[in-house]
Parts: sequence; structure tokens; C-alpha cells
Amino acid sequence: MLLKLGVDISRLARPLRRKLDGIDEIFKLITGREAVITSTYECEHRPNSLHYSNEAIDVRLPDSRGGEVVIKLREYLGKDFDVVPEVSHIHIEYDPKTEVVK
Repeated sequence: MLLKLGVDISRLARPLRRKLDGIDEIFKLITGREAVITSTYECEHRPNSLHYSNEAIDVRLPDSRGGEVVIKLREYLGKDFDVVPEVSHIHIEYDPKTEVVK
């Protein structure tokens, strides 16, 4: 996995940090290239973004096969993560859902 210059992954929440190797493997398998993290908490994000609580990363969108990467990331990361394709990147956040018990 590669980091864009200035990106700091040292503060990432543990559940997200534990998934980085798997995210990178998906990129390598599908695109033949390493994943590139372009942002964690640095840069400007939307108010209340999980980037500011160290629970989100942005990964550079591959030139091709981005849709396939997104599908595999969603399968791998499961229900506690959101994977959102954007124009230039894939936003990945740790956002566990609480289940309502009836």
C-alpha cells in the first residue's frame, strides 16, 4: 500500500487499520497495482466527516475496473464499513451499524 505525500495513517482507528492489508490485496488482485491512500484526517472534508475521528480514508480510484474494486471492497469489509465511490477516489469509513432488537 502506498501513501500520498503528507498522509498519516498512524492515528487510524484500529478496525480500519486492520483492514488496510486486505484493501491493498484487492487492488493488487483486480488492478495489478497497489492501493494509494490519498487522505485520512488531513485536508478538508465535510463537517462531521469520520475522517476527523480517524475512522475514514480515501483511496485513489483506479483508472479502470473501479466498479469491480468497489464491489470486492464492500464484500471484504462487510456491514460495519461504508464504501462510497467518488469522482477521484473511493471513500472508506468504519461506521458500525447498531441493530435494533425487537
